[in-house]
Amino acid sequence: MTTIAIIGAMDEEVAHIADSLEHVAHDHAASLDVTRGTITADSGTVIDVAATVGGMGLVNAAATTQHLIDTYHPDAIVFSGIAGNLNKTLHINDVVLGGTLRYLDTDMRLVGQWTPGTHDAPVEEFHSDPRLVALADAALDDMGITHVTGTIASGNYFVDDPAKVAEVIALTGADAVEMEGAAVAHVAARNGVPALVIRALSDNADTDYEVFREFDITEYADTAARLTVNILRRF
Repeated sequence: MTTIAIIGAMDEEVAHIADSLEHVAHDHAASLDVTRGTITADSGTVIDVAATVGGMGLVNAAATTQHLIDTYHPDAIVFSGIAGNLNKTLHINDVVLGGTLRYLDTDMRLVGQWTPGTHDAPVEEFHSDPRLVALADAALDDMGITHVTGTIASGNYFVDDPAKVAEVIALTGADAVEMEGAAVAHVAARNGVPALVIRALSDNADTDYEVFREFDITEYADTAARLTVNILRRF
């Protein structure tokens, strides 16, 4: 049986996903509440699903990803969340699929030596699985959501002013900036598990964090859950 691990951005998103599952149960470990259940794909395949909210930041994302891999042995990991927009051709609520994921504040000459890199050829970036990107692309087309497959930059600081935006673009050429995606893709790569990072654009990376934290993102939670379920049904 195929097992898919899902890391969501918020409790509401995982709750919506749970509403689409059968045989729902909950596990509590590693400071996570993991919702388990099954969903039947359009092909008739029954898929085991383990979904949880991973927390903000690179370490939380990495720890969550490794826990899901160690505990549920997934065939793939899907991570959805929100991000700041860096691409002037995109708008709020558009989506960036993480074809490429790069760290903002990491010397990859050192960190990139670990699998899948080597000492002589460290990796500089990570990638979502092409098959998973294709499934997400089809799902987004079906839902009528504007999207691109692009570059997502991840770092342990909140990007909220023009100087930081310019710096991130110069360093990474990214379409979106956030705080978790590269860590998820990194840990998945070390474990040989295909991963997909999906980011909906919540702002233009120009909103102070204290203002941003008051945003009502329930609409995104519903859309993200419907997108994730749409992708699952395509397996």
